[in-house]
Amino acid sequence: MNRLVRLFQTFPARTMSSKSKTPKGGSKKATTKTAAGATAPTPAPQGPVYIESKSGNVLIKILAKPGSKTNGITDVGEDGVGVQIAAPPIDGEANTELVKYLAKLLELRKSDVSLDKGSKSRQKTIVLEKGCRTPDQVLDIFRREMQNS
Repeated sequence: MNRLVRLFQTFPARTMSSKSKTPKGGSKKATTKTAAGATAPTPAPQGPVYIESKSGNVLIKILAKPGSKTNGITDVGEDGVGVQIAAPPIDGEANTELVKYLAKLLELRKSDVSLDKGSKSRQKTIVLEKGCRTPDQVLDIFRREMQNS
């Protein structure tokens, strides 16, 4: 027992370095620099389709409904774009079908459309490579598709 105590006394306790990702006592908050040089909180994205500030890619929040009869857009709301997928949620089949369907719908290459978050969730985030489409173009296409279904 004494040997263990002496062992712990010889090694200092581990602490977080000054380069840690989160400040003491809280979580990291996104900030942006203003014209005066001061930092201000980064505004949260508005709506289901928006441009990511860091990369410039277009992000789409998806509310997936796998196992449907056909692929289609069911809803365009503030929480996300409802998409029914004609593939079961087994072994990533629905994710693959979702990417393929969105690429075809948006007239993009499959390599320009990728799943960013939510591979095992119904709430997903899709990334469109920078410069492919604007958020307004994407929303217009989704609304047209929803009305045609």
